[in-house]
Amino acid sequence: MASSAAVATVSAELPSLLLIRRLDPPFAAALRQRFRVLDFFASGEPLPAFLAAAASSPDPPRAAVIVGGGVVRVDAAFLDSVPSLRCIVGTGTGVDHLDLAECARRGVVVANAGAVYSVDVADHAVGLLIDVLRRVSAAERFVRRRLWPVHGDYPLGTKLGGKRVGIIGLGNIGSLIAKRLEAFGCIVYYNSRRPKDLVSYKYFPNVKDLASESDVLVVACALNKETRHVVNKDVLEALGKDGIIINIGRGANVDEVELIRALKEGRIAGAGLDVFENEPKVPAELLTMENVVLTPHIAVLTSESRSDLRDNTIGNLEAFFAGKPLLTPVLPM
Repeated sequence: MASSAAVATVSAELPSLLLIRRLDPPFAAALRQRFRVLDFFASGEPLPAFLAAAASSPDPPRAAVIVGGGVVRVDAAFLDSVPSLRCIVGTGTGVDHLDLAECARRGVVVANAGAVYSVDVADHAVGLLIDVLRRVSAAERFVRRRLWPVHGDYPLGTKLGGKRVGIIGLGNIGSLIAKRLEAFGCIVYYNSRRPKDLVSYKYFPNVKDLASESDVLVVACALNKETRHVVNKDVLEALGKDGIIINIGRGANVDEVELIRALKEGRIAGAGLDVFENEPKVPAELLTMENVVLTPHIAVLTSESRSDLRDNTIGNLEAFFAGKPLLTPVLPM
């Protein structure tokens, strides 16, 4: 058996890592085998105190693993708190919680999850759409409440094939959604920052025009200043009373207040939502709507994607500490 002194020596030789994310046991164990992990959630300390203690340690961390979703924002104040940091590895694809300009100014490299989640998110988006159109979840509740013998046949849904689907954001995830919907016989349109050279789908430079020509809008874009509330009142009006909204992007891509109003007033037909503006809080009005399918930001969550994320995160960290290029860079070395 190794002595406690030997274990301490090995631990001291491992590079320090700031961890601001809750992890499953295998993921946490894999990090601790390779790094001296300073775990914010395990510390029980307020974030400022935790960061101050990390910065003042004999071996201050040069890298951090960060979760998005409002837990922490990597900005000038955060980087001032731990000035030793030179690498940020995000465990999501979004970068709205990262001040990339400030990171670049300080020479801090940034990586994200890359395409780890893309397939699973695309599958989930299509699943939400089928559920809304065919009323799968609502029909399941109808059976569980024993309403079938009382009310008879459940109201008809509508088919997916032939629907005109407008995708906002034709990146990795949007492209995979498009391919899946093509297989169902859908007509795919898209909006993106610029037209894509290698796709045959019709491009709309304006989201309102895209909505006016679509039966379904799928929100698959990143969140930034330009895309915050990209689906607003005007877009919902253009989509129309038979239209469906699917959001697997970020909650704030859609004006939630206007979405709820449009659903209540019957100005759109339904929605499938995996993300919300103030997670984990979901507006009470949405909870009672039979034409709305809700999931708790799980589009990315499968056992396979979690394993891939672990490998991707560790690969990025090991590349950084070895002075090699990051696997999935947002801001490269």
